[in-house]
Amino acid sequence: MTNSINEIKDAACILAIGTNTTATHPIIGLRVKKAKQNGAKLIVANPRKIPAVEFADLWLQQRPGTDVPLLMGMMRVIVEEGLLDEGFIKDRCEGFDAFKESLQAFDLDSVEKITGVPKEKVAEAARMYSSSKPAAILYTMGITQHTHGTDNVLAISNLAMLTGNLGKASSGVNPLRGQNNVQGACDMGALPNVYPGYQKVDNPDAKKKFEKAWGVELGGSAGLTLTEIMDGAYDGTIKAMYIVGENPVISDPDSSHVEDALNKLDFLVVQDIFLTETAKFADVVLPASTFAEKDGTFSNTERRVQRVRRAIDPVGESRPDWQIVCEIAKRLGGKGFDFETPAEIMDEIASVTPQYGGISYERLEKEGGLQWPCPNPDHPGTMYLHGEKFGTPSGKGQFVALEYRPPAEMPDKEFPLVLTTCRSLYQYHTGSMTRRVNGLNVLRTEELVEVNKKDADDLGVADGETVKVISRRGEVTATAKVTGDSPAGVVAMTFHFAESPTNVITNPALDPKAKTPELKVCAVRLEKVGT
Repeated sequence: MTNSINEIKDAACILAIGTNTTATHPIIGLRVKKAKQNGAKLIVANPRKIPAVEFADLWLQQRPGTDVPLLMGMMRVIVEEGLLDEGFIKDRCEGFDAFKESLQAFDLDSVEKITGVPKEKVAEAARMYSSSKPAAILYTMGITQHTHGTDNVLAISNLAMLTGNLGKASSGVNPLRGQNNVQGACDMGALPNVYPGYQKVDNPDAKKKFEKAWGVELGGSAGLTLTEIMDGAYDGTIKAMYIVGENPVISDPDSSHVEDALNKLDFLVVQDIFLTETAKFADVVLPASTFAEKDGTFSNTERRVQRVRRAIDPVGESRPDWQIVCEIAKRLGGKGFDFETPAEIMDEIASVTPQYGGISYERLEKEGGLQWPCPNPDHPGTMYLHGEKFGTPSGKGQFVALEYRPPAEMPDKEFPLVLTTCRSLYQYHTGSMTRRVNGLNVLRTEELVEVNKKDADDLGVADGETVKVISRRGEVTATAKVTGDSPAGVVAMTFHFAESPTNVITNPALDPKAKTPELKVCAVRLEKVGT
């Protein structure tokens, strides 16, 4: 996030696109509701009628996979009607002329035809967002989980820069992270192309820095993403795998392929707090400790590093993750893993990660959470990013010319419906934790396929009937929920329930840049069970 959670309540306008904020991030959803109470305008852009639509000023119901033309259409209106922030663009941005030229492909008639959103609504959204300052954009995986997810994010960045909504409070481009330490994992280099602090592995200076700090030789080339790793296991180029706190048998697209890949490994280690569906494939399962059983930090979605303190001793033979990793490293002959406490690990993090340079357990104990960048011990942390310059070589924001690329898989006669995945407020991710809570199972106990009444009538499917959902990759069964929340032609499922593993049927096609799979759009058909 460029900005902070608490700033949301003071925004004059919020564009929530590709996010069901009140279900997936309910605490942040409360800040959105508070902003509305304070007089903010709320624009919701989502193919489905989510709860936030009920209190939104404007709902843009775009077809799944058409976010780029929707956003570019809004920006064309902003440019043509002179609603852009010319001073911000001139002083702080580059590449505007080429970007402006690319808007010619997105006249409102074309945008309406592609997205299904009436052109009057596109123009209304453009005027509302550009005239209400400061304006914040919130998004989640409804934006990123596409074969053009990178383009979606760049379009959002273009829109924020075009209106001068960056580098100031209560504005910005704000991806909401899915779990409590996803941001921290990325910060620590849990990505295939960077060291901690997003220092590129192919940068010779960064390579030398970490070789000196760690006393090792490093390769200097990027590794593989998760989906590429699974392909490598399947084709035999990867022989062993160590999975920590992840359940790809349920969460990854085309999950039958994931199972086949894991079965082909010579050796699989899974480290987790429960025996997940993935852990059942493992040769060795290492029992990890929960958040309540260990000391450490979480770096949350607003870049805030916060202390986590042990409340109880680790149960049974479980250990904190850092202890397990260090013990394995030492037994393999690794040097530099003789840590006694998590505080010592944070000191090393601060020594090699510029954004964390001023963060220590001592400061966190005294001051509470600190938001990076926090480069030195006297720095107070950073509430919002890009206040003076952008993190580019020139220090200026880069406009990017974009074009519309449709999803990798479109409906046809054999598979006439679009499946998009979503979340429930009452279960979480693959259910490995929440489905062990009896009360939550009362609220949501099984997989539902949400289908529009028109589609249900055409298929002869009644509410509560069991149906098969079939794609080019496989099929699953689920209970039909006939609803107006999904538009005609679109069905929706979560992936919380292993009994109905939705990701058996989702599409593993990747964004060519980010390598993120297109979980939000795939072609399916429904059949009544027994037909």
